[in-house]
Amino acid sequence: MNTLVLHFDDETQEAERLARAAGVECAVIERHRFPDDELHLRLPANLPARVIIYRSLHRPNEKLLELLLVARTAGRLGAQHLTLVAPYLAYMRQDAEFTPGEAISQRVVGEFLAGLFDAVITVDPHLHRVSSLAEAVPVAHALALSGAPLLADLVASHRPGALLLGPDAESAQWVELAAARHGFDFGVCRKTRHGDRDVAIVLPEGLAVAGRSVVLLDDVASSGHTLAQAARLLLAAGAASVDAAVTHALFAPGALALMKDAGVGEVWSTDCIIHPSNAVSVAPELAAALRTITSH
Repeated sequence: MNTLVLHFDDETQEAERLARAAGVECAVIERHRFPDDELHLRLPANLPARVIIYRSLHRPNEKLLELLLVARTAGRLGAQHLTLVAPYLAYMRQDAEFTPGEAISQRVVGEFLAGLFDAVITVDPHLHRVSSLAEAVPVAHALALSGAPLLADLVASHRPGALLLGPDAESAQWVELAAARHGFDFGVCRKTRHGDRDVAIVLPEGLAVAGRSVVLLDDVASSGHTLAQAARLLLAAGAASVDAAVTHALFAPGALALMKDAGVGEVWSTDCIIHPSNAVSVAPELAAALRTITSH
């Protein structure tokens, strides 16, 4: 055994899928919470030279502390190369100081992770004004994969000939990638955000939606308000159906109900974040990315 996947018990299935796809073994990190909320973690006593830590970083605050404890302990136990596989990578949206005194969380968290790991693999990181993941997380190997092709394959099998629509300008990169895979027609809405749960959506000008099956595609869904508002507009414009496909199913409480009330039919997601809507697995893509790292 020269490579091992370490994971926590709440992500056992996802980590095991990755380990099988990569042809390596995996082991669970034992975790105990003391009455004062401190964590007690225990790793396998003898680690191989290469260790992969699987941790998707939704609800990230405690998980970042876990990574600090695990990475430092893994090094002490014999690991010489540490890879973080974080299918969802948190704190990437704040990449600049928009008002004086703001924490630039992307820079802080990116440098924190770079101080712990030799490589980081993620899926559809929410990057705005940086050109690559390596700019946000300065490690030797920073790999950003995309769930858009997998979602495009799913849409092609369930809604052949669908119209793909991105809910805002930031979604354009994923919509274009998915559309190109199967030759889908596509468009991108304009969005004005007034608050976390207050958005205004405008459908693309000249885009004919009447009678068509439309699939809203984005990297992340959280409150559900953006997708719900887009669905209402599409159905009012005569769309035959509206479904949603997202890479990261963050879905705050009430989000799915809000979307269903707005007329969204099916909701599909990748398993980057564990959720009942998971319809496709990113494990094969993650395993292929791991092989590119180990080949160096």
